[in-house]
Amino acid sequence: MNWLLKKVVSRLIHTGSLKITDPGGQVHHFGNGSGQPIHLIIRSSRAEWAIARNPWLAVPEAYMNSEMDFAEGDVIALLHLVYDNLNKAETQPFLFRLSESLGFLFRRLQQINTAGRSRQNVHHHYDLSGDLYRLFLDEDMQYSCAYFENPSVSLEEAQRAKKRHIAAKLDLRPGQKVLDIGCGWGGLGLYIAQQFDASVLGVTLSDEQHAVANRRARESGMEGKARFEITDYRALTGPFDRIVSVGMFEHVGINHYQTFFDKCARLLADDGVMLLHTIGRTSGPGVTAAFIRKYIFPGGYIPALSEVVPAIERAGLIVTDVEILRLHYAETLKAWRERFMQNRAKAVEIYDERFARMWEFYLAGSEASFRWQDMVNFQIQITKRNDVLPITRDYMDETEKALKAGAPRHAFPDAAE
Repeated sequence: MNWLLKKVVSRLIHTGSLKITDPGGQVHHFGNGSGQPIHLIIRSSRAEWAIARNPWLAVPEAYMNSEMDFAEGDVIALLHLVYDNLNKAETQPFLFRLSESLGFLFRRLQQINTAGRSRQNVHHHYDLSGDLYRLFLDEDMQYSCAYFENPSVSLEEAQRAKKRHIAAKLDLRPGQKVLDIGCGWGGLGLYIAQQFDASVLGVTLSDEQHAVANRRARESGMEGKARFEITDYRALTGPFDRIVSVGMFEHVGINHYQTFFDKCARLLADDGVMLLHTIGRTSGPGVTAAFIRKYIFPGGYIPALSEVVPAIERAGLIVTDVEILRLHYAETLKAWRERFMQNRAKAVEIYDERFARMWEFYLAGSEASFRWQDMVNFQIQITKRNDVLPITRDYMDETEKALKAGAPRHAFPDAAE
């Protein structure tokens, strides 16, 4: 094992049981021997040096390229070991800190998400084969954090609960015009149109999502109530009574936060309500992981609340409610990862072994960041006036219960006068 990698791993791994077999066949032991044993095999000197210099990128790349494998353990177990030691350390290893500092310095250059570049970024991820996503998503193709009302519910039920939770916060009424920015495969928009007799416009930059969403609208007889377009949010005109955006804000980029909320302010009716559901970080402004930026979500960035709220305020909008969903996405990603691994052979058939390894690392790495690091979900309710909504949160709970019970629309609580 080269001296640099040995130094990096020795300084990082103090607890746990990690073995690394180097390209020469020599086995190296790290940690105090506790917990689940993990045994890595590094097959090339090139990969060994790359991991030593930039482990956050080179470890997943080595795994993708079959230059690193597991004799014991798996990706999620390795990440648990690493994060457990990082969380106990007084300071991160120098190379980790250097990598993050350099990333922070250049992060705005990595997030220049013009309309054209945004379309390219969306195409990179969301225009993958729909058959791939069907391997691990729920039946409604919800590709965002579910809401686990209790730990024992299925992924399908947790995703239904997510839709109820969001709809309740929008305080919807029949006949309203609703905008869904980043509509995915149309599940939430169709749900709102069906449950509240609303007129929904969903926008996406994905050809695949656009086609599926409109097909679903036709097949469900909802095409007169829910329509889906390929449109950049910056090109929209309003007004809309309600605006919802789930899992899209992560692709806006910090350079464009003010543009986003200024546009939402123009699109939202004076008595309107907006609900923003986005991944967030609790530890303050940061950087996008190199692996995620390069292979999974180019141009993406997970914001701190301190980066979002000032842009909302400058747009003349009012934050009326904030909820932090902790660990809900960890459980969602666990379900996705387990389903993907059960269907991994099919993923290889759709793409290839390298892609399957990349996706395996993506799902495991994302789960780990929500379970052992600083990732959470923000749900931010926004209005233009402070008298638009009831002054207590009771209406949210009442609406969720009514939706869960299948109550008719007239059973929902009345809007504030």
